[in-house]
Amino acid sequence: MNILYFLIGCSVLMALIFLGAFFWASKNGQHDDVHTPAVRMLFDDDKPEEEQV
Repeated sequence: MNILYFLIGCSVLMALIFLGAFFWASKNGQHDDVHTPAVRMLFDDDKPEEEQV
């Protein structure tokens, strides 16, 4: 029964560590823009040269 209390304590500690890491990443702007990197490869960076008249 003592090992059960130890495992519950370890799991709560790990959950708090992961929650702290999530808030730290959010504070540093890790999750600000999740849409642009996914569609960046769809846009063409090179602009075509204009035809000379």
